[in-house]
Formats: sequence, structure tokens, C-alpha cells
Amino acid sequence: MAAAVKYLALAALCVFTTAAHASKDHPVIGFSIDDLRLERWAHDRDYFVAAATKLGATVYVQSADASEERQVAQLENLIARRVDVLVIVPFNSKVLSNVVAEAEQNGIKVISYDRLILNANVDAYITFDNERVGELQAQGVLDRAPKGNYFLLGGSPTDNNAKIIRQGQMKVLQPAIDNGAIKIVGQQWTPDWDASKALRIVEDALTANANNIQGVVASNDGTAGGAVQALAAQGLAGEVPVSGQDADLAAVKRVIDGTQAMTVYKPIKKIATEAAQLAVQLVRNEQPHYTTTLNNGTKDVDTVLLTPILLTQKNVDVVIQDGFYTHDQVYGHGADKP
Repeated sequence: MAAAVKYLALAALCVFTTAAHASKDHPVIGFSIDDLRLERWAHDRDYFVAAATKLGATVYVQSADASEERQVAQLENLIARRVDVLVIVPFNSKVLSNVVAEAEQNGIKVISYDRLILNANVDAYITFDNERVGELQAQGVLDRAPKGNYFLLGGSPTDNNAKIIRQGQMKVLQPAIDNGAIKIVGQQWTPDWDASKALRIVEDALTANANNIQGVVASNDGTAGGAVQALAAQGLAGEVPVSGQDADLAAVKRVIDGTQAMTVYKPIKKIATEAAQLAVQLVRNEQPHYTTTLNNGTKDVDTVLLTPILLTQKNVDVVIQDGFYTHDQVYGHGADKP
């Protein structure tokens, strides 16, 4: 898909030609992504740009490469360029209040994408139901290991979604904790959702518990990959269920192989397409269809909440049917479905 999509990837401090806002028929959108080096966000970018282009919009795409300072600089750059709307995947949800206020002062709409920007006057938010994501993850591990010691491998402490996901996980786990079926023997957040850091965290957890861990509730597929690697070194991959999220290709293959119990598939084409429509609607002063509101510490933000899908060995082909991956990508060239 990437080859068929035209987009502008801009460096953090590159210089734009200052221009007035584009016409409502041809909106200009700045799409700020926290880290395009992660597989997930490349899909979002491509689907978003394709959808926005069909609606007559131009999109400038930037990647902060996991740097809050770089993201702020890039956003200020886009504001100087006088885009009509900013769509932001925040690296740090807590540090964008000033730049959002600057956008507002310049008549630029702001949409929080996937992660809610906190303590700022954002215009809209679009995401999957992250509490439900956590519920699915915990249930996926509980189904495989209804008793025993559990380790909770959280996401980045700077990502508000990581905390919402944990809330969902605990809604499912707490009854099993209360009745003594499971025991939480450790929990830790993973800076930057970094797989290598997740690997070290789970290695330490296994050592501290003499490998006596029956379930790892990991909050995304990157951290799940680190967990599975740590388990494999102890001969426990496939024996200890591990959850995930995002349906990364490596994770889908782990689900098929049985080393990862499940992942949460969030139809990326849907969120990206609807986000592009939302951005254009705001520029054209049309009324979007919101499903709820979520409070970000400053206001109740108009929100579009989408439904995630539990993905296991039984329904893994959903990602092929949706065109997210090809059969060859999932199973290998010429391979038959198991």
C-alpha cells in the first residue's frame, strides 16, 4: 500500500513556505505520529493519507521518533505552516497543552488520535475502546491459565492508554485475585513500549520468581515479543500464555505458533479512515458523529470510540480477510492454512 500512497514526511525542523489556510474544499492536515519506526503506525499513516487524499486533502506526515521535544518542535512547525487541522498521536500525553493552545490561537483544529492528549483543549478524540482492550488481554490469558502466578507487563508510563488498558485488565483479573485463583507476583511499566526493555523486565521477573509464573499480561505486541523471548530462554515459550495488542505480523505468527495466547486486532483502516473523515469534517464545519465523551482533565472531549477484536488461533485469518496482511505474509509463500 505504501507505494500507492503519496505523503510528505517532514523532518523536525525543516522550513515550510508560510501560507494561509487552504480552502475548505482542499484542507491541509498535519499528521504527527509518535514513532513511525513501530510497525503499527506505518499502517495508520498509509490508510489515513489514502482516505484524506480521496477527500481532497493534503497531508503532511511527521514522526517524532519517540521524542517529546521533537514532537513539540514538529507541531510548532506545522502550526507555522498554517495547516487547517492537526491529528496527533502523542508520545507524551501530558506535555502538549501549550502547543494545543497555540494551535487554537491560530484557528487550527486538533484531533487526538488513538491516545488522548491530557489537560488541553483538543477538539476531538478518536480511538479504540482501550479499557476493552485490557479486558480482552486479561481474559485471553485467564482462559489459558485460570490459576497461578501472574506478571503484569504494562506499556509506557507516558502513554495514558497504558493506564486505561491496565484498568481494563484489572476489571477481569480482580475477581480471580480476590478468590485466590491467581496472584500478581510483579508488575512493571515498559518505557517507550520498548521490546528490549520488556525482555529485561520479564527476565528479572522470572529470576525473582524462580520461573514460577503461569501468565504474563503484556499490553501490546512489542512487549509481548520481549516476554516471549525471555520465556523461550527458559524453555517456557508456549507454556506460559502471553497477551498482546496491535496484531503486529510477528505477533500474529506467534499466535499461530502458540507462543502468544492472543493479540487484540484493531482494524487500523477503520480508525485511520474515520480520522481522516473527522479531520475534513471539522475543517468544513460539518457535524461529525461522536459516540461518547471522555474527560482529559480540561474538558469532556467529543470522542469516536471504536470496537477492538480478540484475535486467537481460531480467527487469525481476520487480518487476511480485512486486507491487513496477505496470506503469504502470515503463513509464508505457498503455505497452506493449518
